[in-house]
Amino acid sequence: MSVTVRVPAKVNVQLAVGAARPDGFHDLANVFLAVGLYDEITVTPADELRVTCAGPDAGQVPLDRTNLAARAALALAARRGIEPNVHLHIAKDIPVAGGMAGGSADGAGALLACDTLWGTGASRAELLAICAELGSDVPFSLVGGAALGVGRGEQLTGLDVGGTFHWVFAMAGRGLSTPSVFREFDRLAEGRAIPEPVASRDLLDALAKGDADALAAAVTNDLQPAALSLFPELFATLSAGRDAGALASLVSGSGPTTAFLTRDAVAAEKVAQALRASGTCRTVRTARGPVPGATVV
Repeated sequence: MSVTVRVPAKVNVQLAVGAARPDGFHDLANVFLAVGLYDEITVTPADELRVTCAGPDAGQVPLDRTNLAARAALALAARRGIEPNVHLHIAKDIPVAGGMAGGSADGAGALLACDTLWGTGASRAELLAICAELGSDVPFSLVGGAALGVGRGEQLTGLDVGGTFHWVFAMAGRGLSTPSVFREFDRLAEGRAIPEPVASRDLLDALAKGDADALAAAVTNDLQPAALSLFPELFATLSAGRDAGALASLVSGSGPTTAFLTRDAVAAEKVAQALRASGTCRTVRTARGPVPGATVV
């Protein structure tokens, strides 16, 4: 028997970042939207815990117990007194180190797959608690749709979305580590007051109405200056997308993937073609959202 779970990528339509806390984390107001780029995690009984991975950028994925999928299996097994003897196979399609929560998706997917395979009967609240222990973005990968994350981003409130939003994602030639981007955020913020992060009412209203133009006017990412400071080549990608008619362009999360909001699927394909021709990025994908979170398939 094996269990396969499909998990989507995310884009942050708002990422408001507060000052560094004593524990090193930052308080966030993080508005997540799940989009239709997916990893699939298949869990099969085995003699010992092992991880394999295939797909784009698979060579960059750790295959030891530091992998979030492995950590998820270990965490659930420890809670239930189960030996974590499973083979976790990741079919990778979400960019690695791209600011789209690919690792978090694998953690959430492995957790749901192991829960299903082992029949642990864990409640949704227990699964979300394990997700929060694994990482700030992991709970949203389990939930999907659209949500506001506060605290480190792990405390979620579901959001209503009144329509479908069309996106183009441009993948860069190298990755950016989330901790390095937050360190650069702190460096750039030295000496100035940082306001408490709060969700934008205009942005939440735009999501609820399904209004792409209003959403474009409201999207923000407080980590974008830090990502651009570390990876200035992204300026050219952002400009290429805007010049091609994107309603909004921004760095996705901690980057370096750049995200472009368009009015419809036709406009998305036009922007995608222009980005492919621009020579400013490695690959380009289109996707729409919101989509459901981790799902057994």
